[in-house]
Amino acid sequence: MFHALIINQNEARQQSCTLSQVEESQLPEGDVLVEVAYSTLNYKDALAITGKGRIARSFPMVPGIDLVGKVLQSDSERFQEGDWVLLNGFGVGEMHWGGLAEKARLKSDWLIPLPAGIDAKQSMAVGTAGYTAMLSVLALEKQGVTPDSGEILVTGANGGVGSYAIRLLNRLGYQVVASTGRMAESEYLKSLGANDVIDRATLSEPGKPLQKERWAGVIDCVGSHTLANACASTKYGGVVTACGLAQGLDFPASVAPFILRGVKLIGIDSVMRPLADRTEAWQRLSELLQPEDFDVISQEITLDKVEETAYELLEGNVRGRVIVAL
Repeated sequence: MFHALIINQNEARQQSCTLSQVEESQLPEGDVLVEVAYSTLNYKDALAITGKGRIARSFPMVPGIDLVGKVLQSDSERFQEGDWVLLNGFGVGEMHWGGLAEKARLKSDWLIPLPAGIDAKQSMAVGTAGYTAMLSVLALEKQGVTPDSGEILVTGANGGVGSYAIRLLNRLGYQVVASTGRMAESEYLKSLGANDVIDRATLSEPGKPLQKERWAGVIDCVGSHTLANACASTKYGGVVTACGLAQGLDFPASVAPFILRGVKLIGIDSVMRPLADRTEAWQRLSELLQPEDFDVISQEITLDKVEETAYELLEGNVRGRVIVAL
């Protein structure tokens, strides 16, 4: 028996979440059994746990899109008992039982070895948020955006992706402007490396299809009008990456920035990303991040505190990353 957070749904499609004891035989199919050391609480996890988003595709479901742990059993040639492995995405916590449990049975194709230079707890301080931020930074780099190109806008800056994006960009020498709805957190954002902090209200309302050019690049975690305005104010040849939808799924924009200014809009998917991209991103994370970064951007809770923290996260009362110790 082991502990797991279980989401169920009744006939009226009402969800409930309970901390339960589970038999190992109840775990879904997979060729690697992992003893989970740490998981995380992401925005997507919070939507699943609270039922405010239709994230879980079947029931019962163990949420948790991230995990790190030690291999207990393996039928895969890629991993042996005792190996430390890392997982982000691949529908885990949505269609396959996830990381908010003391054990997980997974497909080896979803796993990568824990990178050298980052320990288990640090990897979950990074989690999908930091990994997505790194994918976004890599996209800017590969499109030729350099520190000399100009200012980089990061929206949703107080969240996990935003916090790591600021830190990573700062480590690489970029000039970063952070957009946030919590201006009281300005000093925190500047401590991460933001050169300036602006109120999200300057971007979150309907705007003109073309606006004054400012940004050489954008890492957008918000979507909707914020993303549209970011594109409208990106400089000629600039690059905008989109990885979030906190404001909404809609994109009320014009094609003008893309045709008249040659702006590039790049979608950042972290869920189904090929293993080669994952390995590259995690290698860069291990090179760029310093030990002090993990504590500044994260907090640790236990499994019994996950549900209440999920509600706080959706209410905008959680800063940075939440690590769950199993």
